[in-house]
Amino acid sequence: MNENELRKRYPSSTENDVPAKKAEKVVLKKELGVVGGISLVVGTMIGSGIFLSPKSILANAETVGASLVIWAGCGVLATLSAISYIELALMIKKSGGEYQYLKEAFGDAMGFILAWTSILINKPSSFAIISIGFAQYVTAPFYPGCEPPASAQKLAAAICILVITTINCLSVKASNFVQIFFTAAKLLIIAAIIIGGFVMIGEGNTTHLTNAFGGSATPSAIALAFYSGLWSYDGWNQLNFVTEEVQNPERNFPIAIYLGIPMVTVLYILVNIAYFTVMSPAELLASSAVAVTFGDRVFGSFAWTVPLAVACSTFGAANGSAFTGARLTYAAARNGHMAEALSYISVTRVTPSPAAMFNAFIALLMIVPDASTFESLINYFTFSSWIFYGATFLSVIVLRYRRPDLHRPYKVFLPIPAVCFLASLYLIVAPIVEEPSLAYLYATIIILFGFVVYVPVVYFGKHPPIMRPLTIFLQELLEVVPTQNDDEDDEEEQSRNDMKESYKSYQL
Repeated sequence: MNENELRKRYPSSTENDVPAKKAEKVVLKKELGVVGGISLVVGTMIGSGIFLSPKSILANAETVGASLVIWAGCGVLATLSAISYIELALMIKKSGGEYQYLKEAFGDAMGFILAWTSILINKPSSFAIISIGFAQYVTAPFYPGCEPPASAQKLAAAICILVITTINCLSVKASNFVQIFFTAAKLLIIAAIIIGGFVMIGEGNTTHLTNAFGGSATPSAIALAFYSGLWSYDGWNQLNFVTEEVQNPERNFPIAIYLGIPMVTVLYILVNIAYFTVMSPAELLASSAVAVTFGDRVFGSFAWTVPLAVACSTFGAANGSAFTGARLTYAAARNGHMAEALSYISVTRVTPSPAAMFNAFIALLMIVPDASTFESLINYFTFSSWIFYGATFLSVIVLRYRRPDLHRPYKVFLPIPAVCFLASLYLIVAPIVEEPSLAYLYATIIILFGFVVYVPVVYFGKHPPIMRPLTIFLQELLEVVPTQNDDEDDEEEQSRNDMKESYKSYQL
């Protein structure tokens, strides 16, 4: 936005006064403490996966024992991955996650490709898929005995997206409260399932847990099983997207990681054990929603609480996805890798509302296709995500040697990101060998097409003429302003802050 132009259009009543102290910067506030950080990690990780589809892991692992080992292995990999990210988060204290780290390690082009893929596909597709999971359980009670129509599910998913986006645009505190509340709700139902499982074990229902390793699976099938498990664990990196909003990050960031992810791992394993106390492997594979089947057999007249709990779980996970997705878009736009208006934040609400709205708009477009389309989106999401996760693990090692001067309050043991990098290579290659899919080809094409966009738009700075008037229009409509960058000089900073103060006094 041209600040001089905006200042002429909306002059400040104090513009000619003797300069006083500098106006307060409009920046994102540090609202996340330890509880909020843990709730964001746990609340985003525990979505619909543990309730709906453990059968995909069992189908590939083939045995109960191997299935439980894979659930544990996914938890270990997620924990080690998040530990690798702690060094990056406390060294590069900027919101945006992998985008900031890849840009620092490998240059602007790599950062743009990550932003391009995540903002246009990964983040909104995750938001949309979780919202559809929410819609399936919200609409089910209105259509007893039959499958809810697709139109009703899509409407409920759209309402979910719009409500969550509105909350995230209005207040960071409100979004944080939603995250904490629904995290508590989903932990209660998980606790109920685990307790129910222990009761069943106490009654001697251990038949399906004996001879747990009576079979074998191929290495490629195990990789596919990890794909399914890692979808349930996805969210282990969410705190890195909101680093600028974490209170005392050098203390709270590691605490949230070391407590949050191992807790989810233990809960997932115990829930799966509970499932196998009442269902044989064949019955679990035949169930479309294993948690519902478990509730029908264990909770009796209170089985209705399971769909309600799944709805709470998915709503909280969708909120976490929207929260972090907006921060990635905001961070990329602030660095010139997305439209400038997406880097602006609300003057009154201090939220990145344009970025949140953009993320919601793409997610709404994604709920239009049939549900079958989303299965390929999940494959694409996991495949493309681990390409960039692997690059980020490598960036820990690269930056350790290229930028030894950077302050590192936390140093990870280098073999940890090295092991995670090798694991990511395995997860990228093995599924292609086992089950070649067009989703992987589409993912590669979209990623590579980002380089075609990068050269004219970012490297040469060629923007469509409509972007300037569109930016002005959105700024006036949404009452948003650019934030202060660290590298601006005092005169430019004062000019920007004067504009912000002027805009605060303007009423549409």
